[in-house]
Amino acid sequence: MTTTETTAQSAEKKVSLLTLTAMVVGSMIGSGVFLLPRRFGTETGVLGALIAWTIAGTGMLMLAFVFQQLAMRKPDLNAGIFSYAKAGFGDYIGFNAAFGYWASACAGNVSYMMLITATASALFPALGQGDTVVAVIVSSVVVWIFHFLVLQGVKEAAGINRIVTIAKVVPIVAFIVIALVMFNAGYFSENFWGGDETTFRAVFEQAKGTMLITVFVFIGIEGASVYSRFAKKRSDVGKATVFGFLSVLAVFMLVTLVSYGAMPQDQLATATQPSMAAVLESLVGQWGSVFIRAGVVLSVLGAYLAWTLMAAEILYIPATSNDMPRFLTKVNAKGSPVAALLMVTGLIQALLLVLLFVADALDFMLDLTAALALLPYLMSAGYALKLTLTRETYEDNPSGLRKDMLIALVATLYTAFLVYAAGPDKLLLSCMLYAPGAVLYIMARREKGLRVFSPVEMALFGLIVVGAIAGVIAVATGAMQL
Repeated sequence: MTTTETTAQSAEKKVSLLTLTAMVVGSMIGSGVFLLPRRFGTETGVLGALIAWTIAGTGMLMLAFVFQQLAMRKPDLNAGIFSYAKAGFGDYIGFNAAFGYWASACAGNVSYMMLITATASALFPALGQGDTVVAVIVSSVVVWIFHFLVLQGVKEAAGINRIVTIAKVVPIVAFIVIALVMFNAGYFSENFWGGDETTFRAVFEQAKGTMLITVFVFIGIEGASVYSRFAKKRSDVGKATVFGFLSVLAVFMLVTLVSYGAMPQDQLATATQPSMAAVLESLVGQWGSVFIRAGVVLSVLGAYLAWTLMAAEILYIPATSNDMPRFLTKVNAKGSPVAALLMVTGLIQALLLVLLFVADALDFMLDLTAALALLPYLMSAGYALKLTLTRETYEDNPSGLRKDMLIALVATLYTAFLVYAAGPDKLLLSCMLYAPGAVLYIMARREKGLRVFSPVEMALFGLIVVGAIAGVIAVATGAMQL
């Protein structure tokens, strides 16, 4: 093959700015958008929603730029998001970032199963809101069916992805258009303050209550930097990130705001999930609910498959670099990571059983998914800030240092604020998962013949164990409600 032919083939694989932007949009719009009306209606009104999306939009855009910076300045760190935490803050924190991201992906998949069964409850009432015994049994069967499908080597799903994309976009666009046409200014005005107290402090507290759902809907934003290799021009990557992110943010804001013009806030707060279906049903009748629910099922099934593969990779890739135990590198004849996939399905199954003992189970799982993703995001932003402060990678090319430092600082402050906004209960719940997860870290360190913990890491491990014990006691005594 000639050099000319190779160059021509490489060019054919590159994509335009428009296509690249569409790829970024597709990676970020998932199941969470269908849940926004109720989650925002429960917490806040119009003004609080505007404040929340302004904070989330600014913070998440800076976080997207952080991942873009790290991808360009540290191209050798290509083993996943955990590699940034490891490079910046040591092996144990890096492990926890990987473990937290993996647990977040598994919890997210549980929320997908709940959303599917809750959506199907219109036809089968016994499924309830996805947290009944029947729903857990049905979800468990589906989870294991997917497990065995992936074991057969289901890795490429272009056809499924096309169906999923249509299933997501068409109902969302239809919902926004119909809600705008039938917009009720009276409802919108009544819902403006979100409560009786019309002070900025009260509205800010309301907005703070929406922070975890905004994280949930944006999980996957780190994937935008992955598409850089497809760009015809390197400059298109930044443009696609901005255009794609702003497009997705506009969709999320519109879905939220038009819902306030469709019904009173107290009705939004009690709407069954997926609440987008309930809102559209209030506007056009039963067919609106069926239309949205059909789109939800197709969309979420595709998302579940994608994130099952992702969750297995999150364990498998660190295992290949000895950051997880070696048994997780085992693959079958089809190339599927058998042990990693079994751990994924095992945790999903365990979390499904937890649903039987949790109040507001879907909201609980959404918040847990977001809370577990905070450590990887905070450590990645912190690492980008550390690079700018130490001038590492900027010695030969200092241009853009101040801009990069500002971006990393805003992203770090934003993710730190999210940890605060999540509240102590989510922190303790995270500790309850991180503490036993240390067994995998200890196994990996002993396999390499390395010291398990440094003094600082031992202190951190001790804090996590104390947090886990405090969480168990709080749940057992009723001081903390699941």
